[in-house]
Amino acid sequence: MQDRPDPDALLQRIQQEQAQQQRGRLKVFFGACAGVGKTFAMLSAARAAQAQGTPVTIGVVETHGRADTDAQTAHLPRLPLRALPYKDRTLPEFDLDAALAWGAEHPEGLVLLDELAHSNVAGSRHPKRWQDAEELLAAGIDVWSTMNVQHLESLNDIVSGITGIRVWETVPDQFFDAADEVVVVDLPPDELLARLKTGKVYLPQQAERAAANFFRKGNLLALRELALRRTADRVDDEMRAYRRASTTTAEAVWPNREALLACVGTGDNAEKVVRSCARLAAQLDLPWHAVHVETPEQQGQSATLHPQVERTLKIAQQLGAAACAVLPAAQPAQALVRYAREHNLVRVVMGRSAGRWGRGTRRWPWQATLAEQIAQRASDLDLLQVGTLPNRSTDAAERKATLTTNAPRGAFWPGYIAAALACCVAAVIATPLANVLELTNIVMLFLLVVVGVALRFGRGPAIMAAFLGVGFFDFFFVPPRFNFAVSDAQYVVTFAVMLVVALVVGQLTAGLKVQAEAATDREHRVRSLYDMARDLSAALLPEQVAEIGARFITGEFSAGSTLVVADDDNRLQVLPGGTAPVDMAVAQWAFERGEPAGRGTDTLHSSPTLVLPLKAPMRIRGVLVVAMPQGQVPGVEPRRLLQTCASLLAISLERIHYIDVAQRSTVQIESERLRNSLLSAISHDLRTPLASLVGLAESLAMVQPPLPSHQQELTDAIQQSAQRMSALVNNLLDMARLEAGAVQLNKAWQPLEEVVGSALAACAPAIATHRIEVTLPGDLPLLQIDAVLMERVLVNLLENAAKYTPADTTLRISAQPQSDAVALTITDEGPGLPKGREELLFEKFERGARESATPGVGLGLAICRAIVQAHGGSIRGDTIHNAQGQPAGARFTLLLPRGTPPTDLGTDADTTCEV
Repeated sequence: MQDRPDPDALLQRIQQEQAQQQRGRLKVFFGACAGVGKTFAMLSAARAAQAQGTPVTIGVVETHGRADTDAQTAHLPRLPLRALPYKDRTLPEFDLDAALAWGAEHPEGLVLLDELAHSNVAGSRHPKRWQDAEELLAAGIDVWSTMNVQHLESLNDIVSGITGIRVWETVPDQFFDAADEVVVVDLPPDELLARLKTGKVYLPQQAERAAANFFRKGNLLALRELALRRTADRVDDEMRAYRRASTTTAEAVWPNREALLACVGTGDNAEKVVRSCARLAAQLDLPWHAVHVETPEQQGQSATLHPQVERTLKIAQQLGAAACAVLPAAQPAQALVRYAREHNLVRVVMGRSAGRWGRGTRRWPWQATLAEQIAQRASDLDLLQVGTLPNRSTDAAERKATLTTNAPRGAFWPGYIAAALACCVAAVIATPLANVLELTNIVMLFLLVVVGVALRFGRGPAIMAAFLGVGFFDFFFVPPRFNFAVSDAQYVVTFAVMLVVALVVGQLTAGLKVQAEAATDREHRVRSLYDMARDLSAALLPEQVAEIGARFITGEFSAGSTLVVADDDNRLQVLPGGTAPVDMAVAQWAFERGEPAGRGTDTLHSSPTLVLPLKAPMRIRGVLVVAMPQGQVPGVEPRRLLQTCASLLAISLERIHYIDVAQRSTVQIESERLRNSLLSAISHDLRTPLASLVGLAESLAMVQPPLPSHQQELTDAIQQSAQRMSALVNNLLDMARLEAGAVQLNKAWQPLEEVVGSALAACAPAIATHRIEVTLPGDLPLLQIDAVLMERVLVNLLENAAKYTPADTTLRISAQPQSDAVALTITDEGPGLPKGREELLFEKFERGARESATPGVGLGLAICRAIVQAHGGSIRGDTIHNAQGQPAGARFTLLLPRGTPPTDLGTDADTTCEV
């Protein structure tokens, strides 16, 4: 038992292999920087693949005027580029639709897509070229591409710190790691600099600038080391994956998995923290989370999330964070420790705080830094502090503009102005009462003002109100009045106590206010979701679901919404009553891939609406289209709430679908039960009088002397009608017995020739006006069948063919042995089967035409299928077409399973006859 492999691991491997078989293969030519020969290597390998018979086409290749690279493209076909307008000119871009169409014609084809990190021109389907490659791979098309180490998202900040140049075009590490093959194209720095001087990398003027800036030897050495180390990490991951797959459970002993927590702040090093945590998680093969704590000061400054935090959390999602969360709390350390313990995150990665007197997380010398607070609260957590690399390419004006936009001052001053006015009003009210009230009561009045200001405007205005209250109390009420001189030293203690009490009360009140507001918001959100879930549980129509979802989204976001649902054939249909415009192309893309699209995403982001797939437990039920007011982009928390709403809508739609299925099934079961009961009752009640009627008709036909001619014709008509009615009743009775399972098969090894012969003899009167052609090979095996029931099947098929085909036409019976069955085919030369109803004809009481002069109740084919299925076989019908495409007859094919008979009694020659 110790050598038994893990079944879950095996199942996961099988699922991954199946998904990999359906997905195209990605090969990346990876280098340290431009000029090492990535494109040349890719084209050379593509030409070799083309010589081996692989269809190859160039999607887009940037040769930069290099003659040797241009020569490699000489014999490779190209896809036409798509011209897109950009400002006052037109730029050629990669045509994704043309590549998908080419891939559909060449299933084994290969598309060359140079410069994986390239940013597409506005108006393209995706903002990045790597997303174009992702769609090609999802369609099963192989892609080869190139990229440099500075374009990796997790290494972007390190490269900018080394070279002083920030590269804005990046590729997520997840996409790079998912590549099936990575080829390192390397070149020593001296040789690369020599190529640069000879003009093989850039034009002469560009080469001079590059050699003086980016292409310094120190930079090239550092980039080369990064590229080789990143590739080594990938090889190490592949080695560990292979070891896990090939070793037994006893040998592959692994400790409990840890996890990392990246603390996202509003400082300049937030992105550095996230990227460092992503690199560390990749090296240790650990999951990681990114969390930002929104303090009361941030909530008071702006109603939306800090732009820097929003951008950093989005980068964390791209780098593969398992979860990104925003936690409203007055104490960041407490919130972070609670989140880490709830999610079992034992390592906390955070930015390094400034010095004790610097602009860090501490404001006063006695305040502990965030790291110190976390260490005091949770000694079991490992703290990793990340420093900030200098970014020499950061533009000062851009940073100043960012800081200006991140601190909206419109909501900052009113609180302080209100605090000052409140203190003035309190002083004015208390002045006429100075001779009536004790000074202690006047102090209480100013403390009341501090509490009110803290409740209404927060911590900062409350502190200001505390200082102003002490000053006004000293100036207006402490003798000597109307100056700040103090005659009694005891008042100094009063001032100090009053100030401390005011500050403490203001701080506590402001903190409780923030917590109360956060709790109120959470309660409101939970109550809204509860109300929505309660209403959805009572919804019985998709239109009601759309109305409930629109009401929730309007109430929470003041946004419009439209529900687009999929029918049983996966065709999207817009439900009426929606208030958001629907772009069916975007909706279809999100539905097919199960990923969000539109505004605020990386796919079709130019769309004015956000499209979320409705993922239910069984399948995707449609999409939810949301139009945010004034083109706003929903943040992390609103996006999460919208996704929760979409999940509830999807579950409700799936519930309605299965309610409909259950209702239809119940009705069908009840209908079948009533129909079977009616069949059994009618067939038994009709059989006895019909037998008497047939017997009387036969007796009249045999009386002596014979009846006159006109009476004999009536007697024959009565006899034929009675026999036809008896056959119908027998069919009804047989169908009732088959449905009830009362028919027991009397199987025996029988030659098919005898069954066919007895069936032809039994239905000879019905097929007397037709030619019969039978072709049975001599090597037909014996079949283990019930000869009587199988004869009934052939009789029904032959009588049907005779009834629906003109006289003097040919009915053909043929058989063909197969590996595991014998195929018996009966064809005619009639009008064929109704188009689209071939399977429906095998249901009970189904006929080719509802109103027809041909007698029958539609049970013959149903009986045939029931008997054949009882033998473990199958039967199907289709229409034969002539050379002009016109129906030329019907064909019924029976597949009867073969077995191993005790003896082989086959004939020596084919049997072919014509009756």
